[in-house]
This record gives sequence, structure tokens and C-alpha cells, in this order.
Amino acid sequence: MKKYTAWIVYNGNLNIDKFTSQVQHFKDVAEKEGIEAEMVKNNELLTAVKNGEAVIEGKYKNAHPDFVIFWDKDIALARHLEKTGMRLYNNSKAIEICDDKGLTYEVLSNNHIKMPDTIIAPKVYIKVEDFSTYDYIISFLGFPMIIKECFGSFGAQVYMINNRTELINKIQELGNKPYVFQKFINSSYGKDIRLNVVGGQVVAAMLRTSEDDFRANISAGGRMQHYDPTEAEKALAIKCCELTGSAFAGVDLLFGPNGEPIVCEINSNAHMKNIYDCTGVDVAEHILKYIINDMEVEK
Repeated sequence: MKKYTAWIVYNGNLNIDKFTSQVQHFKDVAEKEGIEAEMVKNNELLTAVKNGEAVIEGKYKNAHPDFVIFWDKDIALARHLEKTGMRLYNNSKAIEICDDKGLTYEVLSNNHIKMPDTIIAPKVYIKVEDFSTYDYIISFLGFPMIIKECFGSFGAQVYMINNRTELINKIQELGNKPYVFQKFINSSYGKDIRLNVVGGQVVAAMLRTSEDDFRANISAGGRMQHYDPTEAEKALAIKCCELTGSAFAGVDLLFGPNGEPIVCEINSNAHMKNIYDCTGVDVAEHILKYIINDMEVEK
């Protein structure tokens, strides 16, 4: 087998151990697999157009790894790297779809995917002047309803709305940020499941619960335990990855009124420490083995 070179691209402005330790772990696992891996900050890769061609300038000018683990959400950079001929895991399109919750639900729609009833908020350029449309949203979704900012992580940008006054206040607060309205799935209050899918297989799963919050995110105070997903849950998570083009992802599912799985969201670069602590499964190892196999198949 060829000795591959790889970049692990991450956000250079997120110098927090929670993020950098995960990137370092990827590097360690890659090197155990015989891959020469380098941790690269996104702000060290200067995207440029020279003589009409996409190039990289700065510290990494003329460098070209065999593949890139793109552990960031800098979509413009991801696209640019692909234009220079680099192979990305996940690719820029998959990251774009998963990062934007509104786009995620649009892509999954018309594919027999069960998800909460959703309305993508009308685009606001400056501020909302006319609130009459939102009465239709209230009649469609009822209260309580959920507002999710399209771009956010760890459940921090998800809000429960209980009445019209709260709704109007939140709309005014969010201003021109993109967000979606969703029907609240009461049967899944304070609980969901995270399934990590790699290469079309569920490799790890955990149940997350909270007694104090409608969100079950661990970072919001939720608890975690090992979970054995049903065949229906696994099939749904795998199908979501197929539709979004994700080679790997963390798929979050809710529990429907009859226990049926309902898609909550898809994370193209899901944080993996919690699921490792919970299950003992190192998702990074599965991802690296998948990439190596994929590279070998492409030869």
C-alpha cells in the first residue's frame, strides 16, 4: 500500500482544546495507519486565483497532499481546494448541505425521510417589518414550536417558543440570520440518539437524555449511554448520509410518537470524544480506514 500524505484542516481561530485535541487525535490515528498527516489551519491556506487558475498561496504554496480531512466549515476554502485537484473527506457539497440546517431539510425532502414539519424562515435583509406571515406559521406548527438557526453547533442556537410574544421577540432578536421553524416533537423531549455513520455503516451509537432541557446535547447538560439502534434507525441514518453525499457523519434522530425514528439533523464533522467515552468506539479509526480503502479503490 502506498504511504499517503494528508492534511487535517481545521479552523485556525478555534484554539480551544475541545477542537484541537480532536484534530490531534486524527493526526495520531492517521500516523498509526502509516499516513503522513499534518494539522493545517484554514487561515494558513490562502485561496487565490492566478492567471485565471485556482491556486494556494502563502505557507502551503505548491503543496498537494494525497487527501484532506476537512474538519472545518469554511465552505469557500473547501471548494477552492477541490478546484486545485485535492480530494476532500467530506467533500465541500456534503459539508455545505449538513452545515446549513435549512438546506439539509430541503435536500432530504421528497425522499420519504421522516422529519419534523419545517418552515424555512423568509429571508430578511435588514429587519422584519410585517409580522402577519408568522400567524400562518403559528397555525401550521402550533405551540410550543422550535426555532433553529441554520448555522450552529452543540444545540446552542436552538430555541423553544411557547407563544406569539416569544415568537416575535425571537424573530426580532435573530434579525437577518437564517433560521427555520419546526414542529416540536414532544415524544422526544429531552432525548435523542446519535448514530455515527462511516462508509454506509453505523459504527457507533449513543442515547442522550436530559431531565432539565428539551435538548439532549451533552454540552447542554445531557447524559449519554450506549445504545443499540434498530434496523429502521440504522437504515434512516445511512440514507441521510447517502442523500447528503457524506462519507461519514453524526446523524441525530428523535423518537416519534410511536417510537419511530425522525431525523433531527446531520453533522458532517461530528465531535467524536463523547461517543468514544460512551461506547469505546474510535470513530476516527473507522474514518481513516474508510479513506484508505477509498483511495486504494480509486487507483
